[in-house]
Amino acid sequence: MSFFATLMALLLEQAKSLSRDNPVYAGVRAWVQWLSRNLDAGEQRHGWLAWSVAVLLPTALAMGMHWLLVALVGWPLAMAWHVLVLYVTLGFRQFSHHFTRIRHALESGDEEQARQYLADWQQVNADDLPRREIVRHVIEYSVLAAHRHVFGVLACYSIGSALGLGPAGAVFFRMAEYASRFARKSPEPAALVQGAFETVAAKAWTVVDWLPSRLTALSFAVVGNFEEAIDGWRFQTQHFPNDNDGVILAATAGAIDVRLGGVTLRARSVDIDAAAPLQIQGDGATTPGRDPEVAHLRSVVGLVWRSVVVWMLLLALLTLARLLG
Repeated sequence: MSFFATLMALLLEQAKSLSRDNPVYAGVRAWVQWLSRNLDAGEQRHGWLAWSVAVLLPTALAMGMHWLLVALVGWPLAMAWHVLVLYVTLGFRQFSHHFTRIRHALESGDEEQARQYLADWQQVNADDLPRREIVRHVIEYSVLAAHRHVFGVLACYSIGSALGLGPAGAVFFRMAEYASRFARKSPEPAALVQGAFETVAAKAWTVVDWLPSRLTALSFAVVGNFEEAIDGWRFQTQHFPNDNDGVILAATAGAIDVRLGGVTLRARSVDIDAAAPLQIQGDGATTPGRDPEVAHLRSVVGLVWRSVVVWMLLLALLTLARLLG
């Protein structure tokens, strides 16, 4: 079921992606805002209560609906439920249009337009950014977005499905990611995020993302330059203060032989919706590799799609093993 559900969700998302202001994302925003206002009184236990309700309740509902459909109706409607959940939580089209138009602008030589697209995407100040730095930032933002929207979801969904939890893993991963992003980027921190929720959401996201981030890095290593990717993972991760993101970025740098890391861009404004900025901060040091070039953007596309193929093959093998077993 997991293989066919994932395949159908990806095809559906490519044919018709969810809009940025769709009611599902709006409902998630309202849900997390309401909980942070009403359950977080500033103490750690209040923050954990708000986070647990925000993340675990939707996860439990997704799992319960799966069990209910399997028990009362059968696997066809259960798979339809998997497809629906994955369609909402999984997909390239939630970020890939930003990458595509920046790439096209750079390939046509319009660096000013590329800077504007990058600034609009990540809400950063990209004025006078050199061409190679535009490419570098696009690579970093894109591979992290691919992890959050695709590979991390696939990893948690696959694990949850193998354990009989239905699509709960996908919901758990995306809700934990959104709670962390909401706490960081709320435009009204005093009113919406009381401090405890922000701290708790960040801690929880670090734990939740520990295994998925390493599975994403491993998939990049498998389909790229394996030895260099693993070396980057082992020795260059420290250049990025967020250990989970650093693993992915260091592995990416080695997999396609590109220099990543360096000075971060200054934020221009905040946004907490589905396309909110990914803040990548570093110590100014860079990984080994060639200077970023537009050709590396094509390498990133190939790296990501080859990784998708690896994940789909893995899901197919797991499905086949379950059928034969």
